Amino acid sequence: MGKTFAEKILAKKAGLKDAVPGQIVTVKPEHLLMHDNAAAIIGKISDEIEKYGIVDKNLPVIVLDHVIPAADEKTASNHKKIREFVKKHKLKNFFDAGTGVCHQIVLEKGFAVPGSLILGSDSHTCSYGAVNSFSTGIDRTEAASLLLTGETWLKVPLSIKINLKGKLNNRVSAKDVILHIIGDIGSSGANYCSVEFHGDMEQFSVGDRFTIANMGVEAGAKNAVFPVDDITVEYLKKTGVKDYEPVWADPDAVYHSELTYDVSKIQPVIACPHNVDNVKSVSEVAGIEINQCLIGTCTNGREKDLEIAAGILKGKKVSPHVRLLILPASKTVFENCLRNGNIEILSNAGAIILPSGCGPCLGAHQGVLAPGERCLSTANRNFKGRMGCKEAEIYLASPATVAASAIHGEITDPRTVRK
Repeated sequence: MGKTFAEKILAKKAGLKDAVPGQIVTVKPEHLLMHDNAAAIIGKISDEIEKYGIVDKNLPVIVLDHVIPAADEKTASNHKKIREFVKKHKLKNFFDAGTGVCHQIVLEKGFAVPGSLILGSDSHTCSYGAVNSFSTGIDRTEAASLLLTGETWLKVPLSIKINLKGKLNNRVSAKDVILHIIGDIGSSGANYCSVEFHGDMEQFSVGDRFTIANMGVEAGAKNAVFPVDDITVEYLKKTGVKDYEPVWADPDAVYHSELTYDVSKIQPVIACPHNVDNVKSVSEVAGIEINQCLIGTCTNGREKDLEIAAGILKGKKVSPHVRLLILPASKTVFENCLRNGNIEILSNAGAIILPSGCGPCLGAHQGVLAPGERCLSTANRNFKGRMGCKEAEIYLASPATVAASAIHGEITDPRTVRK
């Protein structure tokens, strides 16, 4: 009987011949991601670190991104603590404020490769399935233990096979696809499952796959993963990654469930307040007034996303009733968009360009909402209080939908806006 991706890779990482769903395996990840919460993690084991040290200086990847630049004294102190910790222990993989959002950095810098196992103290660590990595979030106590021991346990998940068939229509994107799926199966429809994506993959760039994998956790998935194909290989070449061993499911693998979606029938959609699975077509909610738009974050802050937004906003102006925030996923993305002119187009349209970080997405700063306000965002969560105010509303959509809506000051189908 064939094996799924999760069964294969976790058996491999545990040094076992086989692994079955429900089995507990002890594994050693290639990397452990931490961000601003590294201060709290190392605080849990400060005495043990002094006594035993860090098990592997190449294991942790630390990226300051959640509240950058520091918005208050407490945050600044935590950042200082992390910088001193990195210096004292001579850690190799540290990226200070302004480098980018942690998940984008892990991909850009080549830490996530096919067949790797990466754990992170952030739920959206599942993003790296875009390049065939088994990646998933863990809590801070587990992260602290990993720093000392280099190993932890995982339960082998059940697997769900999702077939994506057909070709996307104009101004329908990967974000619409994953929102459509979550709207269909629900925010708990893949609880503790490994979600594999199969089918017509050639239309999805690595960035598109990142968007889909990133939101796997919004359906409760343990991880979400794509196969390695020519698109993956070409992307890895550009990032300088050469040494890797892809893992993929056998043709006769047995799944907990299997779903098929004809993406040619998917239209622009929106996740309405206050749940990510409260998904409606844009046409159903068109005309709802908005106060703020956000394009960016780890979900949709890559060059293609900003290019799509710039293509819609070129020669146009953001509504005077709307604040449009642009948040490139990394400094590299920002600089590339400077060179290709898309930052200038967005700025000329009236957008506010933010540093590459997470601030407005989690409601930390640089875009906190006021009571009664509505934000249309390309981020991944829209529960009450996510952007800093429990009395505000958050709608989630694609970069095209957000850009089109920013022009009109109300939710707008991007297919109605001419270039």
